[in-house]
This record gives sequence, C-alpha cells and structure tokens, in this order.
Amino acid sequence: MASKPASITQFLKTTFNGLNSTNIHLRPTFILVHQLQLQSRPAKFFPKNETNLVRKTEASWKHPAYTPEQMNAVIVAHREAKSYPDKIALLAVKILRFGLDVATGYKHDKAVKLNKSDPTTATMIYGMNEEKYMIRNVFLESVAGVPGMVAGMLRHLHSMRRMKRDNGWIETLLEESYNERMHLLTFLKMSEPGPFMRLMVLGAQGVWFNALFFAYLLSPKTAHRFVGYLEEEAVITYTRQIADIDAGRLPKWEKMEAPEIAIEYWKMPEGHRTMRDLLLYIRADESKHREVNHTFGNLDQKEDPNPYASEYKDHSKPHPTKDLTHMRPTGWERNDVI
Repeated sequence: MASKPASITQFLKTTFNGLNSTNIHLRPTFILVHQLQLQSRPAKFFPKNETNLVRKTEASWKHPAYTPEQMNAVIVAHREAKSYPDKIALLAVKILRFGLDVATGYKHDKAVKLNKSDPTTATMIYGMNEEKYMIRNVFLESVAGVPGMVAGMLRHLHSMRRMKRDNGWIETLLEESYNERMHLLTFLKMSEPGPFMRLMVLGAQGVWFNALFFAYLLSPKTAHRFVGYLEEEAVITYTRQIADIDAGRLPKWEKMEAPEIAIEYWKMPEGHRTMRDLLLYIRADESKHREVNHTFGNLDQKEDPNPYASEYKDHSKPHPTKDLTHMRPTGWERNDVI
C-alpha cells in the first residue's frame, strides 16, 4: 500500500508535464495550475501557414493610432452602480474577480506592502512573477473575446428578425472581440499553454459563452454594464503589471521585446517595442472597451445608433471616437451622444 501514493504522483507528473513544465500545487480550497512556460524568444506556437500564392494576409480591422501621451493618460476609474441591474452586474464581476484571484494566488496589495519590509517572504507568499502574470493574462484574454462576439451575433440575428438596420452596433462589438483575440495571440507568442490550461480554457469558454448568451437575451443593457465593470478590472490588472515593471519586480519583462504580431497590429514605432510598451497598448484597448460598454449600457438597445460609428452635426463638441481622443472612462451619458 505504501507504494501507491508514489505511483499516483508519478502518474500525475507524467500525464500533465508533456513538453512543458506543469506544477500542480494543492491548497485547502483551490488548485493552482502553472501551465505556461515563458519564452525568452518569440514562440512558434502558431507559425504562419506558407502557401504558394498568398504573400500576406492583412488584419480585417485596422487598429487606431495611439500616442504615448494618450496611453499614459489612461486611469483606473469606476462607474457607480446606481440601479439594481447595475448593482447585480457589479456584484457578478466582484465574484468572478475574487474567484480568479484565489485560483491564481493573486494578492497584489498585500505583496506590495510586505515587499517593503521583507521582499523574500513577499515573493514566496504573494509575489506575482512574470510566469504567474502570463498565466493570468492568457486565461483572461482567452475568454475576454467572448462578450463582443455573443452580443454581435445576437444583434445580427435580431436585426434580421426585425428586418431593420442595427445602426452600427454589430461592427463595433465584433471588432472588440477581434481586438481581445489579438491580445491573446500576442501573449501566446511569448508563452505556450500546456494541456491542462487548454482544458481550463475550453471549459471556461463553454460556460462563459452560454452564460453571456442568456444574459444578453434577458437584458442587453445589464450585460453591457457587466462588461464595462469587467473592463474596469482589466485596466486595474494591466496598470499593476506596468507598475511592477517600473518598480523592478518583473526583471524579465524590463527588456523583453514585443513579438512581431504586436508590432504589426499596433504599428508600434521604433524605440517603443518593449513589454512595457505592449502593456500600455493593451491597457489602452481595455480602457476603450470599458468606455464603449458603459456607454452602450446607457442607451436604448433597440433604437439608438452606435455613437462610435456615427457622424455628429457639431464637430466642435467632444464626441465618442474609436481612438483615445475624447475619453470618458465611465462612459458617455445618453443625453451627450443621442
């Protein structure tokens, strides 16, 4: 009987290790799975498919240009939940955030506080290193592209059923989903998920897609508010990663270069292609998604046009744009755009 625990342990190691290192740490209330290996060079996780005739396939949606000043001006912001649907949406986001923090051992504030007096202990107990952040980023971005796709699909079907135009919402929602997928593909060029992480993503997508599908059918306004609050958390997460780089807590990322897929998509200029620069672009994207969804949550879901795809009568007044020209972190109110 004494040999059975050892054989089970060996079986788990053999099953989950594969080509990458897989360490499973059992804790009283959760399982923390390390399933990513940080790459020192761009990964060949999804190499280009060379063909005889096609030279290059351009992105369907061109990314708007961001200036360094605009990206550095992005702030952490929170929209107050005033109505009951908004409070329900905020509560749901807090529950999801808590669960993910527990699962990934993410305790940023405690880590920073303890790091001042005892850096070694802080790193051992709470510290988020490059590998842990990458696990978190890959998992988050693997499900972040679902809301826009679900909303765009349902509005597409709704438009055909009603035999009426959608007034520009579908394109913005699908572009948001596309943008989140580009975040994921960028991170995958720097890390490679193992079989257990892929299984987690598969399960999360299944639950996430169906939950959002029914939520959007019941109340699209609340669903957009939920995504707005979710993007608030994304801005916080990337802001903390940037702060950790600046504080020297992520030495591997300080000089890491952004992969080619990111340079091409964001048109990153020479001299601004580090991991920190990449996180600034991604955080700016998340801040725009935060604004867009909070704005959509303020509108009449059936009749109002999409403010981000509309031309305004008075060009002298600020109005919603695809880029970071006129930012409203908590969303535009309906009276200001309609």
